[in-house]
Amino acid sequence: MTDVLHDLHDRPPNGVRTPNKTPAASRPRLRRRGLPRWNYPAGLGSLIWLGIVGLPLYVLVAATFQTRDGYIDDGPLALPDHPTLANYRRVLESDFLSYLLNTALVTAVCATIVITLSVTVGYTVVRARGRVSRRIFQIFLLGLAIPSQAVVIPVYLVITKLHLYDTLLAVILPTAAFSLPVSVLVLVGTMRDIDEELYESMALDGASPTRVLLQLVVPLSRSGISTVGVMSALHAWNGFLFPLLLTQSKSNRLLTLGLYDYVGEFRVDTPALLTAVVLSIVPIFLVYLFARRQLINGLMGVGGK
Repeated sequence: MTDVLHDLHDRPPNGVRTPNKTPAASRPRLRRRGLPRWNYPAGLGSLIWLGIVGLPLYVLVAATFQTRDGYIDDGPLALPDHPTLANYRRVLESDFLSYLLNTALVTAVCATIVITLSVTVGYTVVRARGRVSRRIFQIFLLGLAIPSQAVVIPVYLVITKLHLYDTLLAVILPTAAFSLPVSVLVLVGTMRDIDEELYESMALDGASPTRVLLQLVVPLSRSGISTVGVMSALHAWNGFLFPLLLTQSKSNRLLTLGLYDYVGEFRVDTPALLTAVVLSIVPIFLVYLFARRQLINGLMGVGGK
């Protein structure tokens, strides 16, 4: 059947068959061009990655619908025989919502501070082009080489002197400060992609620097700004060191410390502990889903295009 169709395809519209000038040895090569090319190493790597990432996620989610006895008897890889939402009710009836609210507040304020400061600093570095602006940019780049673990004692002393210990502001300020260097670096790269003619056109129209920033730089840097917002939000949401050292009372506890407490509270109830982990992932995962395109564009350096 394939040969018949191949003959009909080679036959001209007037019905007169002309000699086939294509060498017989080249026919298999032409047929192979139409077939999809399988990248077996990439496919094998994808399957390995899917197994490494997908299997723990399956264990994590499936355990939340199991009872404690079912999880112990059937094992972590088994599907729940009788799915239940008792684990979710138990976690939500604890202090989980208080921890979640504190974490969301810290994350939102940190992201707002980082976006506001990094946009203004990035705009100043790109447009000023003086010795002072270069020094400011170099100081921010120096922050990339300083790990937060190396300055916990000075940060603790400064927060104590400011009488901010055991408050949410004590967590917000150092968390935002350590997110600024990489944020300024991302936004400087994004803002440098804006054409110089656009700045000159705004200057000819008599636009002030504030107007140029709000009407030209911010709209064209939205992908970089989204990237900075998501990165700073992830940094604040997953922060553990500063909440551990700078807060003490249960009313100011964040979600990461709350999960650490659940390790002791749900020591023999692994499904309840994994349920708290799943509920802590959901909000930041939703943020990533809504901003993933802008995040990828910003990381690829096409924010201003």
